Amino acid sequence: MLFSCVFLGGFFIFAHSLARTEPHLELNAEGVVALTGGADRVVDAADFLARGQAKRLLITGVNRATRSSVLARLLPISDELFKCCVDLGYQAVDTAGNAAETKLWAETYHLTHSLIVVTSNYHMPRALLELSAALPHMTLYPFPVVSDHTDVSQWWRDKRIARLVGGEYVKFLGALIRIHLDPEMSESDPN
Repeated sequence: MLFSCVFLGGFFIFAHSLARTEPHLELNAEGVVALTGGADRVVDAADFLARGQAKRLLITGVNRATRSSVLARLLPISDELFKCCVDLGYQAVDTAGNAAETKLWAETYHLTHSLIVVTSNYHMPRALLELSAALPHMTLYPFPVVSDHTDVSQWWRDKRIARLVGGEYVKFLGALIRIHLDPEMSESDPN
């Protein structure tokens, strides 16, 4: 009974904590990372690069069938900026993999201080948890993408969104337990 109450209470806190609006970030970071899963995420991340708020962009978890030329045409940046400063990560298949891929990318490009993290609002808590474990000394600035198709503000009124938020909460708890039981597991090799 106590476990159920704690679990449900945690779920309500989790659901209530999800961003309802996108923030206006007026800061500069060394890099920006977009965790794939929606076109809005990638476009928003590219906007940070285009505005000069980040020096490099990693799009992590890119489908192996996606060609860079297709992405280059979709993003609101020049071909030159894409070629010099956009990196595509094809290794990650989950959020822990995104974190491992981001860690390797940050090390490769000597990014040691700050990253803007772009993913959906419902995915942001788990993404930050995984990235914080993989990059414990990095300052992470979340940019939660809010989609018109996934309004979490009244999640209880839509079974699809309730299942999505509930599933994300369970995954968040799983990642939290895994990271706290074995912090080395969060730094898995992306290969």
